[in-house]
Amino acid sequence: MKIALFSDIHANLPAFEAMLQDMDNQKPDAVYCLGDLVGYHIWPNEVIAEIRKRGIATLKGNHDEKVEKLTTTPENLKEPGKKYAYHLIEESGREYLRTLPAHIKLEYKQNDDQFNLVFAHGSTRSIDEYILIDTEENYVLDMMQEANADVLFVGHSHKPYHRVVSTPGGKFKHVVNLGSVGKPKDGDQRACYVMLTLNRNSSILDKDSIHVEFRRVEYDVEKAAKAIETSLLPREFAEALRLAK
Repeated sequence: MKIALFSDIHANLPAFEAMLQDMDNQKPDAVYCLGDLVGYHIWPNEVIAEIRKRGIATLKGNHDEKVEKLTTTPENLKEPGKKYAYHLIEESGREYLRTLPAHIKLEYKQNDDQFNLVFAHGSTRSIDEYILIDTEENYVLDMMQEANADVLFVGHSHKPYHRVVSTPGGKFKHVVNLGSVGKPKDGDQRACYVMLTLNRNSSILDKDSIHVEFRRVEYDVEKAAKAIETSLLPREFAEALRLAK
């Protein structure tokens, strides 16, 4: 089974379209989005519309959550500011973002073995918590035990990694950060997403039986950056795309 997972589009439509084209070529059996459809860019409505058109199961990210606190009319709209990115969102899109869940859990039972995949935006404890590659191991294990997670997928930090942690019982826990489609922060401009492959021998007893592939997709970064510079958004957002920081 092939599962495509992505996160942190941040209204960057050129990056999202390029990622989707590559993803479609991979022919995944299932697709999940871990949130942050909006913020930082000018195409939130187009991104939301495509997610809904495809029926992609999606979590609420911390930027998606911000729409719940918005008033109908933005403050100081004539002045460039971060709030402008959220006030671009149409009411139907805002209502959609308000209804998104915090977590998704998939339970697998095969070969007399059971393992659980858990999806969260920041962490299973908080929508805006960073689970990094060097987050203290015991903290990660405690959190995963609390959530009954054997394989945990997160986003939020925009820095992709696959970390395998062994337990005293001889089992292996996996933590995967999907990176970011629309706003990478790892020095690589390309959109990032994950293809997860599971087979009938996949097990938490064999750390190599769960295959995680990070796919990087080129897109027109300059087009995306210039679209920011001709909007009311801060120009620093455009430079962040160019530097992938």
